[in-house]
Amino acid sequence: MEALENEKFRNSISTVTDDGKRAWVYPKKPNGRFYAYREWVSYFLLLFLFTAPFIKVKGNQLFLFNIMERRFNIFGAPFWPQDFHLFVISMIVGIVFIILFTVAFGRIFCGWICPQTIFMEMVFRKIEYWIEGDRGKQIRLDKQPWNAEKIKKRVLKWSVFFFISFLIANIFLAYFIGSDQLVHHISDGPLKHVKTLVSLLIFTGVFYFVFAWFREQVCIIACPYGRLQGVLLDNKSIIVAYDHKRGEQETGRSKFRKNEDRSALGKGDCIDCFQCVQVCPTGIDIRNGTQLECINCTACIDACDHIMEKVKMPKGLIRYASEENIERKAKFSFTPRLIGYSVVLTILIGVLVGMLFLRNDVEANILRLPGQLYERKENNIISNVYTYKLVNKTTLEIENVHFELMSHSGKIELVTHKKFTVPKQGLSEGTLFIEINRAALNGDKDELKIGVYSNGELIETTTTAFLGPRSYK
Repeated sequence: MEALENEKFRNSISTVTDDGKRAWVYPKKPNGRFYAYREWVSYFLLLFLFTAPFIKVKGNQLFLFNIMERRFNIFGAPFWPQDFHLFVISMIVGIVFIILFTVAFGRIFCGWICPQTIFMEMVFRKIEYWIEGDRGKQIRLDKQPWNAEKIKKRVLKWSVFFFISFLIANIFLAYFIGSDQLVHHISDGPLKHVKTLVSLLIFTGVFYFVFAWFREQVCIIACPYGRLQGVLLDNKSIIVAYDHKRGEQETGRSKFRKNEDRSALGKGDCIDCFQCVQVCPTGIDIRNGTQLECINCTACIDACDHIMEKVKMPKGLIRYASEENIERKAKFSFTPRLIGYSVVLTILIGVLVGMLFLRNDVEANILRLPGQLYERKENNIISNVYTYKLVNKTTLEIENVHFELMSHSGKIELVTHKKFTVPKQGLSEGTLFIEINRAALNGDKDELKIGVYSNGELIETTTTAFLGPRSYK
C-alpha cells in the first residue's frame, strides 16, 4: 500500500490539479553550468533557424519545403516529387536515429535542441522574467487584482509575445514559400498578397497560443515523443536522474542543520529545499524518478549543485546517470540493443548515400499516349506517339535538348520543334513520335532505350515500350 501511495503522482500529469483544472507553472529562473551551455547551443540554433532561409547554395535556398509547388531543398540540394523515395528513406533514418539516441541518452533532444523548448525557455521565459520578475513576483502578480501595474506589465508582455510570434511566423513562412517570395510579398504590401497575410496571421496566432498559454503542455500532452520515451528507455539509458541512494540513505530527506553529522544520523544528502521542483519548467519533482513530463533540461541539476555547494556537500545529487549507475555504480556500456539499432542505422544511411549518388540532375519520362495503338506508314515504318516530361533539378537552364534512339535504328520527331530548353528548376512537357522500321522490331512489344542530349552531350537515358504488329515477317 505504501508503494502504491508513493506512485500516486503518476495517476495524473503535473500541470493538472486534483479537480482537473490547469496548474500554472511558475519556474524559478535557472542559473548554472548546464544552463550556460544550453544558452550557447540555443542561440546558435536560433541564429541558424533565422538565417537558413536566406542562405543560398548554388542559387538554391538552404532549406525549402514548398508543399504547394512540390519543391524541396535540403542543404541546398533540390528535391522533386520524383525523389519521394529519398524523402521516405530520410524519414526512416531520422526515426531510427531518434530511437537510438533516446535509448542511449533519454529525452536530451527535448531539453537541448527542440525548437519548442528553445523558444519557450530561451526567448519567451526570459522576456517574462524581464517584465514580471522571477517566480515569486510572477505568482504575486497573478494573484493581485487588475490594477495599473498588472495591466501595464501584462499588456507589455502580451505585445512583445505577439511581435515575436509574428517574427517567427515570417521565418516559418520563408521555409514554405521561399525567402525571395516572402521578401517580394512584403515589399509589395500585404493588400496585394492577402493569402500570404492570412497565412502569416494564422501562424502568428498558433505561435502566440503555444508560447503565451499552452506552453509546457505541448511537451506533456501534444508531443508524442514524450510518450515514446517511456517505451524506449531502460535502466541503462543516461537521463537526468536523482541519486536516491545518496539522497535518502536510511532515514530519508530532512532539512539542513548547521554542524549536523547527517551520515551518523542516517539522513540523506537531500535537504528537501524544493529548489529542483521550483526551477522545473514542467512542474515535476525529479526525486520521484523518471517521468514523462521530464524534458532533460538540466535546470534541476544546476539548482541542486548550487545548494550542495552552499551546504558544503558533494555535487551530483541530481546528474546525468542511468538507473543502473545509481543502483550499482555501473558505467555506460554499448548494449546489444544499441548495437542492433546502430547496425540498422548504418545500413539505412548507406542506402540513402548510395541513392543520393545515383540521383540525376535531370529526370526523364517518356510514356506512350494512353489509348493509342501503333500506326503503319510507308516503307514498312511503324510509328508510336508518346508524351515526354523532363524535370530540371539544377539552377541552370538546359539548352538545345533533343532525343535519340540508342537501342534501335529509327528516328524521333517532336511535334512542335526539333530542340528545346528546359528551364532551371522547372520542367518541359510535350509530344513526340518514334518511328522504327518493322524489320528492326523483335516482337509486338519492344523496350526502347532513349538518350537525352543537351548541346550534343548525353545527360540522361530512359526507357519506354514500343508497340508493333504481332506478325511482322
